[in-house]
Amino acid sequence: MPAPHVAEESSARIAAAIGDPARARMLYALMDGRALTSTELALVAAVGPSTASAHLNRLKRERLVRVLIQGRHRYYSLYGAGVAGVLESLSVLAGRVGSGVQTRTPDHLRVARTCYDHIAGTLGVLLHDHLLAAGWMAGGDANYEVTPKGSRALDALGIDVEKLRRERRRFAFPCLDWSERRCHLGGAVGAALLGALLERRWVTRERRERTLAVTALGARELRSRFGVVLTTARVRSAS
Repeated sequence: MPAPHVAEESSARIAAAIGDPARARMLYALMDGRALTSTELALVAAVGPSTASAHLNRLKRERLVRVLIQGRHRYYSLYGAGVAGVLESLSVLAGRVGSGVQTRTPDHLRVARTCYDHIAGTLGVLLHDHLLAAGWMAGGDANYEVTPKGSRALDALGIDVEKLRRERRRFAFPCLDWSERRCHLGGAVGAALLGALLERRWVTRERRERTLAVTALGARELRSRFGVVLTTARVRSAS
């Protein structure tokens, strides 16, 4: 008898779990890295409490979400960055309609947003491109390494690169952006960069969806440090 195709069967189960529209809405609601209660996720998915509970149990079985219990409340979050990467890739596939595609992404999401725990949208892509062009990072299509020059530059932002290397997750990699069809920076370095920008209040989290707002201070610092110029209408690289 042939050995069971474990990987294929597991992939099919995971795809089926994501494939339900209500469960997909729940997963995408968790893409900003924050945890939500089952009540909040039920509202997002437009289902009743019992149905939401069944959906969340299915997602938990497939290790797509994890749950943290605090008192009487259960808080759900994505299982990890790998799940966020799959969801981002599915968004790219969903929007792929051939060359010369015109994105339908709302402006507030396209300019700057979170992809789990790192920066996405036009801002994320431009930061990624600067890190490579400035020689702060180097590497191939799958993974990046921070150069000595990059370590010094990131240290100036309060980012300890050596500490990030010891984390039990991917260090730095290109993550394909669903609205820009180009890559932003994922991994521990990408998460640390978002954390640094939030701590300095160069960007702030908006209440709606995964939107990031760039502050006036942030606009100045992003221009001087990364060559990124922000206007009220769009984000662009400084010439």
